[in-house]
Amino acid sequence: MSWTDERVVLLKKLWGEGKTAAEIAKELGDVTRNAVIGKAHRLKLSSRVSPIQQNAKKVQPKAANEGKRPPRRVANDALMASIKVKRVSLADLGPRMCRWPLGDPQEDDFSFCGCEIVPSLPYCLDHAKVAYQSASKARKLKAEDFDDKKQKESSVDALKEAVSA
Repeated sequence: MSWTDERVVLLKKLWGEGKTAAEIAKELGDVTRNAVIGKAHRLKLSSRVSPIQQNAKKVQPKAANEGKRPPRRVANDALMASIKVKRVSLADLGPRMCRWPLGDPQEDDFSFCGCEIVPSLPYCLDHAKVAYQSASKARKLKAEDFDDKKQKESSVDALKEAVSA
């Protein structure tokens, strides 16, 4: 297919009317949408907003503080201050030590809690209470939820069931 003068004039007219490249290709016949786009580009016809961008919602300008990260939520400061920690470095962190991070990892004094963990959790009792909040207001966590004896009994029962199955 060659671009005759008549076809170029029709292309410019339809392009100026805001027709899509697909509509122009259909009207011209024997030409693809991409050929229309290429010819319009070579003719340096005015660029238009793509139909996809026209349908997109208008983006409102961001407020001054909107692009920044929200401040990191810290658990109840009074609760966190009352928790006793051992402050153990990563190199000294053992298998049954609480892995609650203390401080900024980029600082030299960064450490972990290091207290005895609750079975099947990576944290001590106090940090587990902070880390594991119930998803709904209907269920509140109680100290019994973290009772060592209860945890061990339920773990043993689960193992027995798995072995017997």
